[in-house]
Amino acid sequence: MKRLLRYFLQGLVITVPLLLTAFVCVQAFRKVDSWLGISIPGVGFVVTLASITLVGFFGSSVLTKTLIVEFEKLLERLPFVRLVYASTKDLLNAFVGEKRRFDKPVLVSLTPDGAIKGLGFITQESLASLGEAGSVVVYFPQSYAFAGWTFVVPATRVSRVDMESSDFMAFVVSGGVTGVPGTGTHTAAAPLIPKN
Repeated sequence: MKRLLRYFLQGLVITVPLLLTAFVCVQAFRKVDSWLGISIPGVGFVVTLASITLVGFFGSSVLTKTLIVEFEKLLERLPFVRLVYASTKDLLNAFVGEKRRFDKPVLVSLTPDGAIKGLGFITQESLASLGEAGSVVVYFPQSYAFAGWTFVVPATRVSRVDMESSDFMAFVVSGGVTGVPGTGTHTAAAPLIPKN
């Protein structure tokens, strides 16, 4: 009986992630298809991806960049619209833009003896303009959520982690369940030196 239960649980581990992923993808395809009024499954999604890529292609030209800058200046005059647009743009740039912010994984000593540490990403290495020259800004993602906390911490309590940012993010967001290549290899002996 225990062996059957073990097989069942192993089957859950294999099938549930596959089914959930398939369900989310199918729902995303259907939703995009319905927005565009296309009855052939998946075509709307392909059209959307192609359109976004085309916008990116045109957006890389000098003329289009000038138009985008002027359009953004217009949006900055509208209080609520400016907040939504700027926040969304900054968030996307942080993950996939040319000025990525989540590319510096670190361990932060949360207690004076360093026994308890937090996993995060440095987003600002200098806060001299705020009178905090010896501090950095660290973002701590929450596990299993699209949220997190932002803390200002002394740079001496932060040490770099030697691994890919994407692997580190997956490790943190999964609550430490996802295996990470190089786990345990961090530069604890090399705390950050704040830039002035």
